[in-house]
Amino acid sequence: MMMNDPVRPLINSKIQKAKVYRWRFYMVAMALLLVICALVWHLVKLQVIPDTHRGYEFLQGQGLARTLRTEAIPAYRGVITDRYGEPLAVSTPVISLWANPQELIKHEQHWSALAKAVGASRVELEDKLRRFRNKEFMYLRRQLAPAKAEEILALNIRGVYGQKEYQRFYPAGEVAAHIVGFTNVDDQGQEGLELAYEKWLAGTSGRKQVLKDLSGRVIKDVALLETAASGNDIALSIDLRLQYLAYRELKAAVKAHGASSGSVVLLDVDTGEVLAMANQPSYNPNDRSRLTSRALRNRAMTDQFEPGSTMKPLTMMAALETGRYSPQTTIDTHPGFFKVGRKTLLDPVNYGVMDLTKIITKSSQVGLTKVSLDLEPNDIRDMYFRLGLGQSTGTGFPGESLGLLPNYANWKPIVQANFSFGYGLTVTALQLAQAYSVIADSGIKKPVSILKLESEPVATSVVDQKIAKQLVDMLKTVVTPSGTASRANLDHYAVAGKTGTIHKVGKDGYADNRYTSLFAGFAPAENPRVVAVVAIHEPTSGKYYGGEVAAPVFAKVVERSLQILQVPPAHSPKSQAELKQAILEQSRKDDSVNNVSAKPITAEPLT
Repeated sequence: MMMNDPVRPLINSKIQKAKVYRWRFYMVAMALLLVICALVWHLVKLQVIPDTHRGYEFLQGQGLARTLRTEAIPAYRGVITDRYGEPLAVSTPVISLWANPQELIKHEQHWSALAKAVGASRVELEDKLRRFRNKEFMYLRRQLAPAKAEEILALNIRGVYGQKEYQRFYPAGEVAAHIVGFTNVDDQGQEGLELAYEKWLAGTSGRKQVLKDLSGRVIKDVALLETAASGNDIALSIDLRLQYLAYRELKAAVKAHGASSGSVVLLDVDTGEVLAMANQPSYNPNDRSRLTSRALRNRAMTDQFEPGSTMKPLTMMAALETGRYSPQTTIDTHPGFFKVGRKTLLDPVNYGVMDLTKIITKSSQVGLTKVSLDLEPNDIRDMYFRLGLGQSTGTGFPGESLGLLPNYANWKPIVQANFSFGYGLTVTALQLAQAYSVIADSGIKKPVSILKLESEPVATSVVDQKIAKQLVDMLKTVVTPSGTASRANLDHYAVAGKTGTIHKVGKDGYADNRYTSLFAGFAPAENPRVVAVVAIHEPTSGKYYGGEVAAPVFAKVVERSLQILQVPPAHSPKSQAELKQAILEQSRKDDSVNNVSAKPITAEPLT
């Protein structure tokens, strides 16, 4: 037994070491288990328990804040068309490029390429980044064609993004610019009907949630928050064929006579709708880089002028209403001048004894003055007012002028005389057209509409039908060879109308060398379909009488318009079939009038 004593301590030592190893193992295993439990608990706190500090809701929120975005869905602006659906204003999708300056400023190596791509210099881009360095948004280029924008976005420059927008396009260019108007770069109406019907056309933008990556690119759409509502369409009363015609003839006349400006208005007698309204100078709403404020005005509705002799028929209606006058009533104009106070009123020649019809035919100032001074001043003013002067025509067009129709407590004879032949009051071309439409429509007045009407307009009888018919017969003589507007006469349609040649007001009173040339009339005279007013301001070619300058424009516009509208001539041996064939042949020769859709859009589409 004693011999084995040295072995026992060795055995006991091994047993002790085995126990230590076991405890170490358990301790390590326990530590690992605790670590695993701690990790599991941390994961539970992060992903399961919602109210734990910085739990899963917090992390999800932080993650979504970096990837989830709410974007606007642009609304499609309503289309503006003519009365037959020809587009006058449409919206096309484009892409605007923008950048986050705080991101882009870190990537200087891409500035040169980016500046070249967006059509700017590196210096310009650097300057813009410097100005916006504390912002998170700045535009690089607005309203690019989608293909061009995608080329730039394909450069994958950090901090450069694109957003979808709509850009307004005007197929008729400057031909209908004053009526339609235009929108700004943010697609908001600024002029014309684009401004007047902004709320109707604009629509309502929508909203959606999208996921984006670190480069700002959309990965997928997450949710539609609000649907975009497109704007409403508008159909105008304008006939684009007649609009091109009026624009072309007016532009040619203004250029030929060296005039400063001009307007043409064409109304539908039956409805009061504006079939055409053209102005010079004009502008191209698709390219406003050279736009001037002078070219913006819709002069037919905003510019006021004294109407001159075009008021003589209206004064004559007031005289006929008294019952003391008839078209055959004679007035002695001998010796060709008449003194009112200290002013002497003249006729070109001594016409002698004239009836009321001849006074209109020759536009006798002496004869008209004698008639007007026999009337109560308010009789004349009341007639003017009933025909629509001094008040709105009812279009609702922004900036439309009401004109000036004074009402004096004490009418001096010279004031009354001047008033009777169109001085001392102001009108617009549209107001004058509305007044003549009353004569053409047997004394019925209708509100003017620049929108296509779907129902009969509200009409009011303001002049006795018999008196209106007498005026028509009197006005028909104006375009005869013995009248003042023989150049307004048409070959196949009877015309009724009146010229006007007005001295314009200058700094020192009426200028001797500045005129407005007018013609107002309608056709066919027996059953009027259209009323037209032509106003040419400050012609410098040497011709300035209304019969020389404005009447030929009236003749060209009205005759061709009646053909386009297929109004049969009053005195023509042609059958309806022959008439339609003649109209078709003329249409082929005049593509700029009838082939509207094929008309190229340029800064000057008609010359």
